Amino acid sequence: MDKTPQDLVKERKKRIIDAIALKVPDRVPLFLSISAFGTKYGGITVKEAFENTPKWHDINEKLLLEYQPDFYGGPTAFDMETNAILDVKSYRWPGHGVDEKTPYQWVEGEYMKAEEYDALLSNPGEFIFNTYFPRICGGVEGLRTVPPMLSTLMGGPIAAFSNPAALNALKTIIKAVENNGKYMLAQLAFGPRMEAKGFPNISGMGGYVPFDAISDLLRGLKGTTLDMFQRPEKLLALEEMLLPYYTGGSAGFVGLGGGDSGEPDDLKLGFTALHRGSDGFMSLKQFEKFYWPGLKAVIMDIINRGVTPFMFFEGSWDQRLEYLKELPKGKILGWFDRTNLFKAKEIIGDTMCICGDMPLSLLQTGTPEQVRAYTKKLIDVVGKGGGFIMGSNTSLDDARPDLLKVWVDATREYGIYK
Repeated sequence: MDKTPQDLVKERKKRIIDAIALKVPDRVPLFLSISAFGTKYGGITVKEAFENTPKWHDINEKLLLEYQPDFYGGPTAFDMETNAILDVKSYRWPGHGVDEKTPYQWVEGEYMKAEEYDALLSNPGEFIFNTYFPRICGGVEGLRTVPPMLSTLMGGPIAAFSNPAALNALKTIIKAVENNGKYMLAQLAFGPRMEAKGFPNISGMGGYVPFDAISDLLRGLKGTTLDMFQRPEKLLALEEMLLPYYTGGSAGFVGLGGGDSGEPDDLKLGFTALHRGSDGFMSLKQFEKFYWPGLKAVIMDIINRGVTPFMFFEGSWDQRLEYLKELPKGKILGWFDRTNLFKAKEIIGDTMCICGDMPLSLLQTGTPEQVRAYTKKLIDVVGKGGGFIMGSNTSLDDARPDLLKVWVDATREYGIYK
């Protein structure tokens, strides 16, 4: 008999839960980071996808029904209209800085100057509101004119925004929030829609490692690299201040699309991308001092909230694998980008479930025989004894649909546990 969508959701959840718990499931689970792959699959531009949510969701539903993963990441979404309203300087998006076939890009910059550490540490709310926001959003330049809140006690909030420039900034923010609210509701509808088709709606927000937040959003790579040498105390103080804010991300999991049935087979994944902690960005000594404490705290917080950390280890973590052995066993899903997965299996295979390593390059330029051979090798070696989820090494934006099908079929063929 054909399985119902509810049967498929339960079956897929159990398969994933068993793999994360380092048990042997019925077969190797398959994770597809579909991201912007649907544009190639559906023959549309990224700009069209971002402008027409119903059409974009229809395409992604069709591809998921064809490839039948156990769970998925995406599809990519970007609120171009809201970013245009705010005149955001820190992103480029299709038709606005990049071509119509390219997804959005973060524009790294030194959005907090080295001399501004004290201002942020002493009054973070005021710095973000009066300095950071107008620096990255041209549409709210008027926030620079808002006086310090304590100085408006006599006149109240009306006095704070009496300047026409400040009032215009407020109006822009209100317009942007209203627009983004409608956009987000439309995007969040995709998860429940696909759960009704048999695909678990299990992924939400995890946390943010403080060093990544500073390097990504405030100081940039160059700035944080210099800060580790020139002002390490300031950098560590800011990390300490940020940590309580970034260890609560998974608290909003349910509102971001995840299920919370309370049943034994319930599964919630808190996704966190790790940007600057890999081998190429800092020494092991720097990793121990500036990155690992925050990362470990974020992972433990997600676990303590009853959510499974789904950590994307970008770049190579070959030199960091021994640190990951300190983490709780059978509680974490690690998705690896350029790490040697065969080495990872040896070192942390009894600590965390391992996902990844099918190279996007192979799904772009390989032959069907090469794809099948590498799929089998991953399953035979990394999948041995369970604790493995098949996935690509990064998002599938530029994969060839025919080679993706070869990979999916080979995973099902070779991934059955005897």
